[in-house]
Amino acid sequence: MYQISNIYVLAAFGTIGGALFGFDVSSMSAWLAAPQYLEYFNYPNSNVQGGITASMSGGSFLGALAAGFLADKWGRKVALQIACVIFMVGCVIVCASQNVGMLIAGRIINGLSIGICSSQVCVYLAELSPAKIRGRVVGIQQWAIEWGILIMYLLCYGTQRTVEGPAAFRIAWGVQAIPAFILLGALFFFPESPRWLAGRERWEEVHTTLANLHGNGDPSDTIVLAELEEVRKAQAVAAQAQGVGFMQLFGPKIWKRTLAGTSVQMWQQLLGGNVAMYYVVYIFQMSGMSGNTSLTSSIIQYVIFLVTTGCMLPVIDRFGRRQLLLGGAFVCMILHYTTAAVMATYGVPVDQVDGNSNLRILITGAPGKAVISLSYIFTGIYGLTWAPIGWIYASEVFPLKYRAKGVGLSAATNWIFNFALAYFLPPAFTNITWKTYIVFGTFCTAMIFHIFFTYPETARKSLEEIDILFDSNIPPWKSAKAQASVLDERAFQVEHKNESIDEKIETVDIV
Repeated sequence: MYQISNIYVLAAFGTIGGALFGFDVSSMSAWLAAPQYLEYFNYPNSNVQGGITASMSGGSFLGALAAGFLADKWGRKVALQIACVIFMVGCVIVCASQNVGMLIAGRIINGLSIGICSSQVCVYLAELSPAKIRGRVVGIQQWAIEWGILIMYLLCYGTQRTVEGPAAFRIAWGVQAIPAFILLGALFFFPESPRWLAGRERWEEVHTTLANLHGNGDPSDTIVLAELEEVRKAQAVAAQAQGVGFMQLFGPKIWKRTLAGTSVQMWQQLLGGNVAMYYVVYIFQMSGMSGNTSLTSSIIQYVIFLVTTGCMLPVIDRFGRRQLLLGGAFVCMILHYTTAAVMATYGVPVDQVDGNSNLRILITGAPGKAVISLSYIFTGIYGLTWAPIGWIYASEVFPLKYRAKGVGLSAATNWIFNFALAYFLPPAFTNITWKTYIVFGTFCTAMIFHIFFTYPETARKSLEEIDILFDSNIPPWKSAKAQASVLDERAFQVEHKNESIDEKIETVDIV
């Protein structure tokens, strides 16, 4: 069978997997104030709406945990094909929903697919890509998510304005299955990951695949031979790591890295991005907007998110990871506290807003416009900093033999907090109104101190240098200028037949 060998074509189709997450985000957020949705599902209260929104994240948590097993057993490509089929099944159920229970069931099934895609698309594309562009793959995945959010939101906006009754949301929820169908078909023409093939000792196929991808079909190309040697070394490390499980991630030599990788994913959620992504319509309704005006303003917010991340990706390695994480957290902290102050000072308690009884505060006039402006600024800062960096940092802190399990656990952490916040926000807007922003401001304050005192700088450093930083006594706030000048000895000793090889650094000079 003919196989696609152009890496850019592969990436263009492959990132559809990330876009599926974006589709599912805005497939719900766009309908929160729509009469077609509210009337059909009997105006769900804050707890019910939180459950509907969070159901996708709950499914994604389970999918992320299962993704590694699927990808290791049947291959990266087959795992993504399974995810596409699951997503299409979920779309059928969501599209045909007759009640809230059926809608939640369909979103959980969609979430299973998204959990697999979110953890495996980047791994798959990185294993296909030349080394010189691998570092950008994770960021491109985030950008694909943002494109998915915007495209689906625009589709929902169009159906709301042109279609009457439940057919409006059924069309939008059904159409989101089309990209999954396209990706499913395209994957038949994708090569399997050379690293997965190497794990099955299928070295002739590995060589052929690398030649097609990186050498225009020439197996004797020097780049191809270099890549082949890299895959052999990676497979040797992978073979040593066969006994590595989740518990080993908390061992004495690795727990600091596990804490950094999982906590950066936790903080990415607690920063408050869910407010801007899932419940943007609620924010604009509370700020005095309604109907099409609210929807149009939400579109602007998603465009800001897309543009800021797109502008950052080409230059992201010029900045330190710590700089972007700390700077983003500090600015977002100020924005949250300022939003809370404006809402507390100028907000008027009400029984409902624009027919939505989940919202109990209204801010009109100039203060309402200020809240909207603060939301736009927050989205821009989030797109420039935490949206891409949270994923990049988690993928850099783990040593190679722990990376698959470590990144998987980090992704699962992201999804479980995503689930919690998606469920928390509607009741929060109902019960504590403006104090919701105080909660997120407090999280931002806490993460500033945590990042400053525990996160070493990883930008523009080799994996060996990152290992040394985590194992050394160098304060994280001084790690940006630290470089390993001498690596005297790296000894590998086999303790038992099925145990991984211990890594020991005898002498290191840090300047």
